[in-house]
Amino acid sequence: MKFAKIPMATINRLSVYMRTLQELLEEDVEVISSERLAKQCGVNPAQIRKDLAYFGEFGVRGVGYHVADLVNQIKEILGLSRTWNLAMVGLGNIGSSLIRHGNFVKHGYIFTAAFDVDPQKVGKKLPNGLVVNHVDELEEVIRERDVHIGVIATPAGAAQSVANQLILAGINGILNFAPVQIQVPDCCHVENVDFTIKLDCIAYHLSTGV
Repeated sequence: MKFAKIPMATINRLSVYMRTLQELLEEDVEVISSERLAKQCGVNPAQIRKDLAYFGEFGVRGVGYHVADLVNQIKEILGLSRTWNLAMVGLGNIGSSLIRHGNFVKHGYIFTAAFDVDPQKVGKKLPNGLVVNHVDELEEVIRERDVHIGVIATPAGAAQSVANQLILAGINGILNFAPVQIQVPDCCHVENVDFTIKLDCIAYHLSTGV
């Protein structure tokens, strides 16, 4: 599904809406008003309507949104009506924790490959059944297992080299947990996750009262 360029803030909020709606489904809620959904998502109703309006018409005036339908529609918008195969590169504390996290599978993200350079980790079987491959095997394994997204959890000094390998293997989507900005060609989309930046934001708000 193709749309005109949408603000990333809208895409981020769609993810929040979808997760909230999935929780409502588990509570057997069938219909929800934009006011109630907005309150649970921490936004105002006009924002929800504006975000959804980029993609068409949703809900019934005076009734609200059918929860199951809206979940499916948002999944279609976000490209989540399918599963995505992930490769983890770097099995330190962060990488090991992430690859064990059940939330990835719940949302359709499946780790199908894992890589490291540490001889004590290469060849080891992980709790999810994957066997850790050496980074030297990255390109072959990624193509073999139809990996779509690479996750980097290496030390900063290795991140750019790993990103280069992923791109050479045909990966155009990277989630980067290494504390460094990596450089990629325009065809590749990178999301950087630096916890210290988030802490800086919290520190700013605490120190300024804003």
